[in-house]
Amino acid sequence: MSASHRKIGDPVKVRQQFMKAKSFDKKFDENKSDIIDELDLSKAKQPNQAQKRVNVDFPVWMIDLLDKEAGRLGVTRQSIIKVWLAERLEHTTYNKQRQSDT
Repeated sequence: MSASHRKIGDPVKVRQQFMKAKSFDKKFDENKSDIIDELDLSKAKQPNQAQKRVNVDFPVWMIDLLDKEAGRLGVTRQSIIKVWLAERLEHTTYNKQRQSDT
């Protein structure tokens, strides 16, 4: 549809412009402007962040202690469980890597 036949409020097709990788890298390296403006973050994803729901049964005493610590830190029970599990997994992975390096 030509511009003369368009009605007010009709969507207008706009050609997306892409920056060449060399230009993007140069902007980044020179640190002259904020490159975030050059990115389309609407479809950005963090790797390994897909979630899957699991159910875990904990003894009451453990829930009580988790709730107490979560309250002290001002976070949710779920948050503290995630952080503590992540720390433990990272620690375990780090130790396994160190052992295999020797």
